[in-house]
Parts: sequence; structure tokens; C-alpha cells
Amino acid sequence: MIQDWFPIWLTLRVALAAALVSATLGLGLAWLLAKRRFPGRNLLDALLMQPLVIPPTVLGYYLLVVFGRGGGLGRWLEETWGVTLVFTPAGAVLAATVACLPLFIKPARAALEGVDGRLEDAARLLGKGEPHVFLTITLPLAWRGILAGGVLAFARAMGDFGVTLMVAGNIPGRTQTVSIAIYDAVQSGNLAGAHLLVALMTGIAVAVLLLVNRLTAGRY
Repeated sequence: MIQDWFPIWLTLRVALAAALVSATLGLGLAWLLAKRRFPGRNLLDALLMQPLVIPPTVLGYYLLVVFGRGGGLGRWLEETWGVTLVFTPAGAVLAATVACLPLFIKPARAALEGVDGRLEDAARLLGKGEPHVFLTITLPLAWRGILAGGVLAFARAMGDFGVTLMVAGNIPGRTQTVSIAIYDAVQSGNLAGAHLLVALMTGIAVAVLLLVNRLTAGRY
């Protein structure tokens, strides 16, 4: 029996917020990588994909250096706006966003690259601007891959452990997500609680991946 539902609700809220932020930032980045050629493009791509390959604790350390109270950006946010990210739910969203951003960019970029450039060029020849071309041609043709990226980002954010633990910490009732709650349950010998949380999150993850498979089964 689950005694405290807080980690589940927090995890779902954090994952949804992280997926939305990733989609907002990642769509522009995916379009830039898919449709433009510029110096440093491959380097930018490599940097954006780093969360997929470097250890989560390393990624969390980088975020602490930048957004912690001793970091330049973290100090500026606290002194200027009174915003503290480390060891807060907002920090959990930050950690999850950075961790899941590549999983949005990859399918979104593939979908954008799959749009026939001749259709976009035809619209430009008719005098349409780039925003109009994107909204009326590119986006309608690439929506499946973009939506699949958003769903994958949600799933990745929902299951994050290492980065969230480093940045948001493990504060019950405040920053403890499901993955951290499972770790705590195992450490304390509460295997029944751990099994229930694992089964619940596995069911959600399977449902999410089935949705991704359905979205990507057709052409972008």
C-alpha cells in the first residue's frame, strides 16, 4: 500500500513541466540543426547530446556549478530575482529538462529533416515568410515526430534519478520524486512499497512507449 502519494504527483508534474520546457527550447534547436548549415553546427549537436552519454552525476555536478548559490548564474538569479533552484521543485524541473532535452531534439530533428524542402521553397517563392512556412507546411508535416519527441521527453523526465538527486536533493514532501522514493524504500527495507511504486511507474512507462510507437508508425 502506498502511504504517501506525494512522490507520484511531484514526478508527474515535474515530468510534464520538463517536457513542455524541452519542447519549447528543443523545437527551435531541432529546426536550426535540421534546416540550417552554419559553423559549429556539429559541435552544437554534440553538446546537446551530452546528457545521453555522460554520467548523470557529472551532469548534475555541472548544473550545481552553474545554478548553485556559488555559481554565477545561480547567484545572479538569487540576488536579482530572489529565485533559488537548488534543492527545490524548480530544481527538479531544471534537472529533468536538461536530462530529457536530447530525447525531444532527436525525433523532432528527424521529422523536420523529413519534410520535403521543395514544398517549403514553393511557399517562399510565393512570398511567404519563414514563420508562415513553418506553421503551415513544416509543422503539419512533422507533427508526429515532434509529438513523439515530447512524449519521450516526458518519459525520460519521469524516470530521472541521478541528475534530480544532485540538483533537487531528496527532501520528503518537497523534492522526493518516485525514482528517489523507490531508492529510499529499498534502502529502508520497505520492499512492498518499492514493488508497488516500480509496478506503477513501469505501467506508465509502457503506456508512454506504446504511444510513441503508435505516433512513429506512420510517416512524419
